[in-house]
Amino acid sequence: MIPLYVLATVTGIGLLAGAEWPTAVRYGLAAMLALTASAHFGSRRRDLIAMVPPRLPRPDLLVTITGVAELAIAAGLLFERSAPVAAAALVVLLVAMFPANVHAVRANVGIGGRPPTPLRTRSVIQAAFVAAAIGAL
Repeated sequence: MIPLYVLATVTGIGLLAGAEWPTAVRYGLAAMLALTASAHFGSRRRDLIAMVPPRLPRPDLLVTITGVAELAIAAGLLFERSAPVAAAALVVLLVAMFPANVHAVRANVGIGGRPPTPLRTRSVIQAAFVAAAIGAL
């Protein structure tokens, strides 16, 4: 839920500061991705590794790759020229990572000692992230 709050807060601040909708959303998404990427390399890394479905090889490497991808996409969203490609890449990344969210719920894997977010709630949040990425184009 915290990434959603970051997205909404930073987008709102951008709008209040006079940014156009796509720009404000891009900044909100970039802030959200910076936050989520930090988990890939910090104390929550083990939780993210546990979220990776067991049929996928090298969960540790996949978590590193997705963290780097999140940082690269965040940077791309900050520049108008690269924003469309970054937003499209974010949609692809969100869809690709969704099975990890499903696995986390089914395997009861939470983040930071909290229980996993219910799948219905996760699905709605994921759809909001995808909609925001599309809205940032």
